[in-house]
Amino acid sequence: MTLERGTLLHKRYRIVEILGQGGMGSVYRAVDENLGVDIALKENLFTTDEYARQFRLEAVILANLRHPNLPRVSDHFVVGDQGQYLVMDFIDGEDLRQRMERLGTISEDDAIIVGAAMCDALAYLHTRKPPILHRDLKPGNVKITPEGHIFLVDFGLAKVVQGTQATTTGARAMTPGYSPPEQYGTARTDPRTDIYSLGATLYASLCGIIPEDGLARAMDNAQLTPLRKRNPKVSRRLAAVIEKAMAIDPADRFQTADDFKKALLNSKSKTQQLTGKYTVVPPPDIPEAPAESAVNEPVSPRPKQLTGPVPPPPVEEKPFVPPSTKRRATRVAWLLWSLLILLVCVLFGAAYFGSGFLPANMRGALPFVQVPSTPTSIPTGTATPTASPTLTSTPTATFTLTPTLVSVIAGGTLTAGKPPASTPAVTLQPTPVGGGTGEIAFASDRSGIPQIYLSDLTGNVIQPITNMPDGACQPSWSPDGTRLVFVSPCKARQDLSDPPLANTALYIIDVDGSNLTPLPTAPGGDFEPAWSPDGKRIAFTSLRDGYMQIYSINLTDQSVKRLTNTTSDIITRQPTWSPQSNQIAYTLKRYGAYQIWTMTDTGQGSQQIARRGPSFWDYLPEWSPNGKMILFNERNSSGPVQPWVMVIPYEKRNTDSAYQLKMDPLPEENVHYSPDGAWVVFEGLSADSNQDIFYATSSGTDRTRITVDPAVDFDPAWRPATSP
Repeated sequence: MTLERGTLLHKRYRIVEILGQGGMGSVYRAVDENLGVDIALKENLFTTDEYARQFRLEAVILANLRHPNLPRVSDHFVVGDQGQYLVMDFIDGEDLRQRMERLGTISEDDAIIVGAAMCDALAYLHTRKPPILHRDLKPGNVKITPEGHIFLVDFGLAKVVQGTQATTTGARAMTPGYSPPEQYGTARTDPRTDIYSLGATLYASLCGIIPEDGLARAMDNAQLTPLRKRNPKVSRRLAAVIEKAMAIDPADRFQTADDFKKALLNSKSKTQQLTGKYTVVPPPDIPEAPAESAVNEPVSPRPKQLTGPVPPPPVEEKPFVPPSTKRRATRVAWLLWSLLILLVCVLFGAAYFGSGFLPANMRGALPFVQVPSTPTSIPTGTATPTASPTLTSTPTATFTLTPTLVSVIAGGTLTAGKPPASTPAVTLQPTPVGGGTGEIAFASDRSGIPQIYLSDLTGNVIQPITNMPDGACQPSWSPDGTRLVFVSPCKARQDLSDPPLANTALYIIDVDGSNLTPLPTAPGGDFEPAWSPDGKRIAFTSLRDGYMQIYSINLTDQSVKRLTNTTSDIITRQPTWSPQSNQIAYTLKRYGAYQIWTMTDTGQGSQQIARRGPSFWDYLPEWSPNGKMILFNERNSSGPVQPWVMVIPYEKRNTDSAYQLKMDPLPEENVHYSPDGAWVVFEGLSADSNQDIFYATSSGTDRTRITVDPAVDFDPAWRPATSP
């Protein structure tokens, strides 16, 4: 079973967090309480006498390894029937998988340098007496430190070759896509096994796609897709080197790691002269995982680098479409466009030439609206999540047209026929993007301390709402769009649950800045408010009982009710309402992991929504207006990576059916739906690494920047449709 945080092993190593998990056991970050340093603790759950004997033998051999690209193994021990453990240096930084998530793919130069460093480490392992095989080389086991140094980590599956014996009796495992076919059965594994895995690792890092499985290729059930087919920018020489390393027959691969290294370095003139120490550009200077009470702010508001695109791991490959199929698709598209143009001509002809243009039995079926002789409001379409919106300088702008015929199509596009000599003007009120008022409330420190502002979607019309001496943030709209609830004090974009920032309170204010009203509070601090869609209650997080729990306040009698009732080692926060106001989604932290849960509006029936495992932290949930989807932020739990957005259908709750909503580049955080659910607004970084507000379609397309001020802009909330 997974060890809980705080567990003390061997009277020395205290568990801090889980770094990864697999079928053989887990990898933990722990503290060596004798020396006061961080270490990595690799667990092996096979506990038979033979496994324990072999484990001790291998641990002794691994403890004698000394190489600049390998962590040092410093201890080993067995805990009864619980498991076997290796103690290794903890290597800080990001692994190659996280770099792939952050960048999409890595450059050729970086791939060659990473490959050369790994070849050096493998050559050292393979030439020990006896030889050592790593047998689990994959992107997650290639670590890049904050200084850019490259390490091969995780020796939990490393095997020592004794004489003519293929491998020892230890655990055998494989990673689909990275393991060669001989690793799946009883065939001999040797140094060429690691060469295959390194080739597959470089393949994936250059195209962002895991290669076809080695066993499937060996059985003729799959073929390796040429690397240049997935990334044409890769040079032919480098692609040929990597594909040779991934040959099915070990005899067709490079026979030694040194041979592989020479081929990699010789694939480009720039790298032919490189020798010795290999380093790459270090990861961005982004803070580590948030502290115990800092789930709301897992990254710095201003990372030093902005990179993208970032595919979710693992990345699905789009199917290859042959050119002939593309040509057929093009012809079909032109045919559809021709039919559409013909239909438009028919409609215009009917409008211009009158009722005699078409037979009477066809005229009644035409999809147009005849404008009467007196001014009439013309219905408009709704914004669709596939078209970029056309914005006006203010959301209440009107247009004056003089058509005789207006055809209304999806998306609110209006087409007009030929007007007569004199026709009364028609005033149209366009449906704003998002189905509300086309306005965003957000917090910004542009005045020196955060205040709440109101902006249209162009960012051209921005006006302050609050003027709190100690700042304001975390706005949440009333369902009629006329008032906001917010938090103060708020002196920066940071987690308001930190002890120095406690004793915050909730306030309600009209959108014009009038009628400021404080809500009842208590020592400890109230924050993260969410106004219920029925307008009757506000859910919020509070520290009034000493640790974070979720409460609700009844706006009629201002009574406060505690909705969650967990122990002090489990915190709940960040509530968001379902459209029917009968459920609340929220963030729950237990065993050091952050998860998305739901409960009824009275605090009953708690259930976990997405099961993403200990490798990910999930937080900041948001319910779609139709109640069918829940989106949330996600980030890796163990490294300095930037957050992305996940979506899960509510009907698939309690599963791992969430998928990434790509709105590249990262980070993407604090995402909220528009009133019609067709759009989302969120925090992100501009090209100049400025913290700004953006919006995009609910499918992640048409990303558009709203704010451009050099200040830190955060906590966006889309304004609902105002009451008539």
